Amino acid sequence: MASGPQFRLLGPLEVRLDGAAVVLRAGKHRALLAALLLRPNRVVPVTELVEHVWGDTPPARTRGTLQTYVMRLRAALGDPSLIQTAADGYRMRVDPSAVDAHQFAEAAARGRAAVSSADLVTARKAFAEALELWRGPVLSDVPSETLYAEHAPRLTELLMTVHEQRVDVELALGNHADLLPELFGLTRDHPLRERFWAQLMLALYRSSRQAEALEAFRQLDRTLDEQLGIDPSAELRSLHQAILVGSPELAAPVVKPAAVVREPAAPMRLPDDIADFTGRSAHVERISGLVTGSVPIVTLAGPPGVGKTTLAVHVAHLLRDRFPDGQLYVDLRGYALGAPADGVDVLSRFLRALGVPPDEIPPDADEQSTMLRSLLSGRRMLLVLDNASAPDQVRPLLPGTASCRVLVTSRDDLRGLIALNGARTVPVDVFSPAESESLLSTLLGPGYHGELAQRCGHLPLALRVAAAYLAGRDDVTISGSPIELAYAALPPAPQRLFRLLSVVPGPDFTAEAASALADVDADGLLAVLAIARLVVSPAPGRYRFHDELVRYAAALREESDTPAEQQVAWTALLNHYLRGVERCAELLYPGIVRLPSSSTGPAPRISTAAEALTWLDAERPNLIAAIRHAAEHGPATMAWQLADALRGYLWMGQHVGEWLATAHHGLQAAQASAHRPAEAAMHANLGTLYLRLGEYARSVEHHDHAVELYRELGDRDAEAGVLNNLSLVHRRSGDLVAARDALLRCLEMLRPSSADSVSTGLYNLGQLAVELGEVDGAVDHFSQALALAPNADSHTYLGMALRLQGRLDEARAHLERALEIGNVPAGEAEALENLAALELASGNTLEALSLASRALSLVADGGDQQVATSVRLTLGETRRALSDLDSAAGLFEQALTTARRIGYASGEVRALIDLAVVLRDLDRDADARSTADQAARRGAELGLRALENRARELA
Repeated sequence: MASGPQFRLLGPLEVRLDGAAVVLRAGKHRALLAALLLRPNRVVPVTELVEHVWGDTPPARTRGTLQTYVMRLRAALGDPSLIQTAADGYRMRVDPSAVDAHQFAEAAARGRAAVSSADLVTARKAFAEALELWRGPVLSDVPSETLYAEHAPRLTELLMTVHEQRVDVELALGNHADLLPELFGLTRDHPLRERFWAQLMLALYRSSRQAEALEAFRQLDRTLDEQLGIDPSAELRSLHQAILVGSPELAAPVVKPAAVVREPAAPMRLPDDIADFTGRSAHVERISGLVTGSVPIVTLAGPPGVGKTTLAVHVAHLLRDRFPDGQLYVDLRGYALGAPADGVDVLSRFLRALGVPPDEIPPDADEQSTMLRSLLSGRRMLLVLDNASAPDQVRPLLPGTASCRVLVTSRDDLRGLIALNGARTVPVDVFSPAESESLLSTLLGPGYHGELAQRCGHLPLALRVAAAYLAGRDDVTISGSPIELAYAALPPAPQRLFRLLSVVPGPDFTAEAASALADVDADGLLAVLAIARLVVSPAPGRYRFHDELVRYAAALREESDTPAEQQVAWTALLNHYLRGVERCAELLYPGIVRLPSSSTGPAPRISTAAEALTWLDAERPNLIAAIRHAAEHGPATMAWQLADALRGYLWMGQHVGEWLATAHHGLQAAQASAHRPAEAAMHANLGTLYLRLGEYARSVEHHDHAVELYRELGDRDAEAGVLNNLSLVHRRSGDLVAARDALLRCLEMLRPSSADSVSTGLYNLGQLAVELGEVDGAVDHFSQALALAPNADSHTYLGMALRLQGRLDEARAHLERALEIGNVPAGEAEALENLAALELASGNTLEALSLASRALSLVADGGDQQVATSVRLTLGETRRALSDLDSAAGLFEQALTTARRIGYASGEVRALIDLAVVLRDLDRDADARSTADQAARRGAELGLRALENRARELA
């Protein structure tokens, strides 16, 4: 920071001298100062100053009045030498770093330089510093139309550009979810700026909100049509199409945790506190004292129905101010009839709540637990772990930091937590007589309720059910179990629904689900059950049981309903879930091929893609539980059908843990029912998942099983699809020969009529041939692809192969044709990069530099990183040809880093070779030999013979 006065133009004009504000009350004085500051250390002619200060109405003694204003400014600034008099004007002598507009430009330049060096964390910091300098509209209190017209648009455009660049950096760092509030604001305030819309669409898509991303495009389309009568740009239309088909290119980048500096979220995930909380004052005081003292874990232990959850949630709400970094809550369902909450699912939900993007959450529970402890380190948070049945359910969720506290509820004292984790147990028993009286007086009104409280055993759950039973019934008394009486008082229809709802394996259910399983209109019946306190509604339209009530309902079901009736209800519930998932699949990912369905009847009321995503998000825990229960208890068909229909959603949302669980349950069910097509589909599903996880050996194993099964079934199209995916696995793992073999087998399977699929296979085969150094074969493959599909990509790829073959004129014709046709940014960048390489080979170095620079501008910020890697290599080779060796080395290092991060095998070896060459040019012979050795070894591992031989020559 410069010494002396500090000047701020990015908002209301401010002058600060020795930390104190200098007040310039006259608007014309502010206009004069702004005119001088916007051209620091340069003479501003009197004529221009007059125009900026007075506009079209200057005073009679213009020069004299201006001199007076200058004199007053000098006095206000405390240093007459700051404003110097020149022959025809005045000069503001000021260190540019004392002016915020210059600080803004300098910080933005640092950010762009850091982006060019792939230092995204530094870039983010620089762009943030630039944006923090803006306090409002530029020159907002400077009354000068000419100054505003001359400078405000320029500075505002720079501001918008920096916003765009910073958002690109955040997207590249994987912080798409955190960006959404800002991007909603930017698109609202600047509805015609398409780049903000593109960034919003991408951030929504990466946040598992594909439907909203598509709706954002439609909103922009309407706005542009209504206001300007134009369509969205080609880039936006391409992005829209990629989102529609779920293009893998749009996936969030894989960022090493150390490279990401994320401000953690402060989630508030507690259930609502009940309004009529009664009693427990001693418990509240004791628990609060322990939680805010030195005890890391407090366990509320007691029998079912005593209100442990209500007490824990109440205390957590009371202590919210003591834990400013947030509260997390989960029902571990340790005593539920169905399976307890899955540890991977719980950890995944916690990590998402803490702001971790879905694609950064590891699938392994131990790794998730480690990440959770890392995120909670040093933070002041409260975790409420409800309904734990054993210490092992709790331990993976413990924060391991003294600043966080944990409240656990359980029917047991969980002594293992006491011995190993320093927990303290607070027993929770039934109400005292006074507390029971107080609660019943609140619920039923004043009066004597001692006998009723005694009949309820002072159990809070029973007291509430009894109060609901007696409300408005002055002539009725309680003579037995309140729960039994409440049930007995119900008409037959809600009784039957109460019993059948106990088949639900998940944590809650909707009225639609209840209607489906009982084959009734359940809305009114659920209202009756809720009034009787036999079910509760934690959110509008959603219902759940207390554990004891669902056990009571299940016992009644076993007594009153035949096995056939119970099976009908269970199958109907699964059918409801399956119809819902299939309806969502139709709206969200219609292009994904699914297994034939056995579902029948109407689907849940889901009309739009946004509603589909909302439904799936809400029902995900129930769907996972249903798949597991069906796999273990039948019908197996429903398990694999649900798993297959759900995989598109789990892939879109990067719900890796749930995806892994459902795929394995689906495979288990398919094998148990000996359904070979389903077994093949589940193997293919797992193969795709393990590819996503980078576990290539497992991915190959499952893909091989799928290929074998589809071959036995004679399903050539499905076999071809799996072989195409298998080729990608081999290519990612560096086994290019196996990748080629899989592609050749794929092409054999494809029918001649499927021209698009065949041409895609030929593209992939040609690119593999290039990587293997088989240029003649690549020319053949790309020529065949061009004949089948004469588009921009066909011309680009054939042009690339012809260039490598030395047929430069033919190559140039195809590459220029590709640019004439037009393409998405990555495709255009590929054509430009190959033209640059062609010009470099022809000795036209400056033309090559221009073409390669244009190519990099298309993909450097968030574009296709494999293309960006190749472009940087060509640009580096051009820089080397211009003797700019340091720049060349920097580009090769960036390319190497990216190639390794994304698994671009041949790009990695090319980058090592190019880097070895430039290190030799820099007289760093030892480093050059070491780098060339690395390239040779890596080339040998990958079977890249041509690159290996080139590297050995260098070494």
